[in-house]
Amino acid sequence: MSSELSHHAYYRLPWTLADNAITWLEPTTRCNLYCEGCYRENDPHGHKPLETVIAELEVVKRLRNTDGISIAGGEPLIYPHIVDLVRYIAAQGWKPIINSNGQELTAGLLTDLRDAGLTGMTFHVDSHQVRPGWQGRTEAELNELRLKLATLVHDVGRGRIACAFNATIYRDTLDEVPMLARWAQQHMDIVHSMVFILFRSARKRGGLNAYVRGRRVDVGRLVYRLEHQEDHHDIVAHEAVDALRTAYPDYAPCAYLNGTEDPASLKWLLGLRFGHADRVYGYADRRFIEWVQTAHHFIRGTYLAYTRPWVLRHGWTLLPLAVANRGLRRIVWQRLRQPKEWFAPLRLQSIMIIQPCDILPDGRQNMCDGCPDAVPYDGRLVWSCRLEELKEFGAFVTFAPRTKRASATAKAPIPTAAEGDASPLLEDADTARRDER
Repeated sequence: MSSELSHHAYYRLPWTLADNAITWLEPTTRCNLYCEGCYRENDPHGHKPLETVIAELEVVKRLRNTDGISIAGGEPLIYPHIVDLVRYIAAQGWKPIINSNGQELTAGLLTDLRDAGLTGMTFHVDSHQVRPGWQGRTEAELNELRLKLATLVHDVGRGRIACAFNATIYRDTLDEVPMLARWAQQHMDIVHSMVFILFRSARKRGGLNAYVRGRRVDVGRLVYRLEHQEDHHDIVAHEAVDALRTAYPDYAPCAYLNGTEDPASLKWLLGLRFGHADRVYGYADRRFIEWVQTAHHFIRGTYLAYTRPWVLRHGWTLLPLAVANRGLRRIVWQRLRQPKEWFAPLRLQSIMIIQPCDILPDGRQNMCDGCPDAVPYDGRLVWSCRLEELKEFGAFVTFAPRTKRASATAKAPIPTAAEGDASPLLEDADTARRDER
């Protein structure tokens, strides 16, 4: 890793379990695609009654102050009550955001969602999906699909719906990150955010035993255990930044979330760039995003989730802040040095890198501290990426170093991390038993 990234250089986003920009919601666990990096079991009978989903939103209202509700799944666009759900969320004063693979999106459905109050669409598109008509396509070839979806949101949404894309990044697609960032820049007028989720899977973990409530468990049944990814070496945020800087040498993040076990780890890493399709003038600094989050909380009572597209398309409206912000002054100066571009559009676009759970050598799991993707489950908020462990075992999986004489029923310390999370990096129980013998 060549990038020297220090969390001290960035603004620590103020999101917490009780007060956050976004909260996760899963009205269905049924899906119409297979995504290799998905954490959720595809249940053909996974649609929840609307009343049940509303009850889960009451849990959110009781436990968490939030700006937006990310409606996920499963595939939310095949949920039969999706329009009514969006309307209900908007009526509560939250921003409804849909996280979708886009396969079922039509102009008619998007019109209904727009009229119901939809704020944002986030599309998951990557080359490790089994998508009818697109299977086997490269990330570059999938840009055709991305542009089709972004154009639909822009045209039907009448500029009122923010559009974001995320892609799970694997070892074999890490080199595609610069190309995806360039594609996003070329379409800054209709693509407002690009998110890179670094792949994690459940796999055998030498030297560690898996436990639930102190009892040894076989975790091989979890959906995110993939045999062909046994040799996968986890990607970290520094590597994604290295990849970005091959195309954008001056790329500079401005904010982050740290890990629950390692405060120096960069679990969510945010960058904000000003520019247009042909040029990036610069990146917002830590003070800028601190102002934005603090001002929004002071005025609106919540930390900011999705920004309205009008603001993102008219970045010049933020330039008066340059009087008191050094980072914006640098952007203004770069703009002034290009007289032919003085009347060109000035856009604002975010790039987010998400580094999911890391397993530390002693078995601790380094989760995202203040993670937005907490989901209501059984009356509490839990990490959405770990929900299958609760469903399968009734509690989160924990890990402890393996000892040769440990019995299969040996107790292990139960971690005290809030609403904690056991990592997706899991070991094979049969191998563990053989090692003990």
